[in-house]
Parts: sequence; C-alpha cells; structure tokens
Amino acid sequence: MSIQLAESDFQILGCFSVISQLRPHLEQAKFVEQVRYQMKEGYQLVFLQVEGQAMAVAGFRISRCLALGKFLYIDDLVVDELKRSHGYGQQLFQWLIQYAKNHNCEHLSLDSGVQRFAAHRFYLMQRLNITSHHFSIEL
Repeated sequence: MSIQLAESDFQILGCFSVISQLRPHLEQAKFVEQVRYQMKEGYQLVFLQVEGQAMAVAGFRISRCLALGKFLYIDDLVVDELKRSHGYGQQLFQWLIQYAKNHNCEHLSLDSGVQRFAAHRFYLMQRLNITSHHFSIEL
C-alpha cells in the first residue's frame, strides 16, 4: 500500500475509476485534461493504491481566505465502493491532515452533499465539526 500525489497522466487516469463513483458526470476521455487544468489553479490529486490499483482518491487544494486563514480544502474524497470498510478512507484522510500540517494550514475543510449519510458518519468519526451550511444556485 502507498499514498502518493498523482503527477503523471497515467497516474491521473488511474484515479478515474474511483473518482467517477463520486462524480459520475465525468468523462474518462476528458478527465486528464480537466485535472491538468485544475492543477494550474492549485488542485492536487492524491491516491491510495494497493498492488498498483487505486482504492481511494482525494482531490484537494490549499488556499487562503479571511475567515480561515490558510487552509486545505478537500474537493473530492472517495473510496472504491467495493473496497470500503478496509480503512483506506481513514488512511487517506490522515495523510491529508498531515499534508495540511506540513504546509502550515490552520484548517482542513470540505463540503458534503446532504444525502451522503455514510460520508457524514465517516467525517464525524474523523472528528470534523459541522461548522456551516453551504448555499448555492445553478447559473
């Protein structure tokens, strides 16, 4: 088992089968291009692999804002649905916490869809607090 940042196109594409379980609207043919575009804006993709296969994937960025100071924001966090309850999510989440600390972040945060009850249980078990409501409008 290893956890590493996806840097090559091959590694990025290797994350698609897992991340598409969270983001089913993504198209495999455009995935690498989309991730590369987001990387120009600070997005990073990290994956936990076992025997060369991605089991868990997270997309994140480090940013600053007046409310939080420097923070790590998790855009995407998913464990392969066939490999859940093996501790992969917790290991990847702990990696993200350590990465944030190593980069002098003051906070780690994420948004989660209101319907994702299993994810909410996981986040609460990881000692995250519910600190706000997220509002949006489709334009």
